[in-house]
Amino acid sequence: MFSALDTALEFPIVTSFTRLGYDIRSRLGGWTSIDNYDLSGRVAVVTGATSGLGLTAAGQLAAAGADVVLLGRNVERTAAARAIITDAHPQATMSTVIADMGDLDEVRAAAAQILKDHHRLDVLVHNAGALSAERTEAPSGIEATVASQVVGPFLLTSLLLERLCEQEASRVITVSSGGMYAADLTVDRLEMKSDNYNGNEQYARAKRAQVALNQEWAERFANTPVQFLAMHPGWADTPGVAASLPTFRRVVGPLLRSSEQGADTIVWLAADDGEPLTINGGFWLDRRRRSAHRLRRTRRSDTLNRRDELWRWCVEQCDLDPETSRP
Repeated sequence: MFSALDTALEFPIVTSFTRLGYDIRSRLGGWTSIDNYDLSGRVAVVTGATSGLGLTAAGQLAAAGADVVLLGRNVERTAAARAIITDAHPQATMSTVIADMGDLDEVRAAAAQILKDHHRLDVLVHNAGALSAERTEAPSGIEATVASQVVGPFLLTSLLLERLCEQEASRVITVSSGGMYAADLTVDRLEMKSDNYNGNEQYARAKRAQVALNQEWAERFANTPVQFLAMHPGWADTPGVAASLPTFRRVVGPLLRSSEQGADTIVWLAADDGEPLTINGGFWLDRRRRSAHRLRRTRRSDTLNRRDELWRWCVEQCDLDPETSRP
């Protein structure tokens, strides 16, 4: 009964991505409350943890007992996020690491600090990323959206992989977006040029690349304990949406999800030792595995050869091949 209802909700975007879909699925799906999970002893790194979904997920993980590393690019905002979580959960154990995920040297330094400060690592949540209306470049010369949401996460995962592999139930979670449903997987056109730059399109291309890489990680490291999981939080009312998509926010308005609703599947994927550990490389929405494609065009673009090309491009940009030093 629930499966049929869920399928009916999934097809129309409005019912699936808004709070309507979340409300119905959470009430009828027999979900375990996030408050019931105990993550004592586990260490979780959350990027983009200073606001929106990242801040909410970090707070919920800390409330469940995890030792949470807040990774942000701004010292003041990251400290403020830590204070917010501590005020709400005085027992929380947290630390902060400062790095711009688009600056590969800072990502390397962040990874070194995490490895130095933590003898174990159970969860890595890739949530950092913003939609920019104008084209800018990261210090490496890579377009900033691609640098921070594709290359930077690839590098951080590579550098932390060995530590992740030391835990049987470890996982890497990539927070994608519904925008990727309209984007083809491309490598030679992944970085948009200045003369035709469109922030929404660039963001969508990066998000599509994230999901393709999640599948590549799962396949290439299938013999390790690490689970690679990508998810779509639905349409949530976050500061990022308010800043970058004001018209969308105004039109959809009351149907937008809360940050807690948007972050629910992130935390569930990080905390639940059941279903999330049985499907490596999957794409999730509202605690259920979904197709990563809604259009034939995007499905046709997502070939094994193109995923391999994307992987090799990331290796080249990072000057690091995680497969040559496989745990």
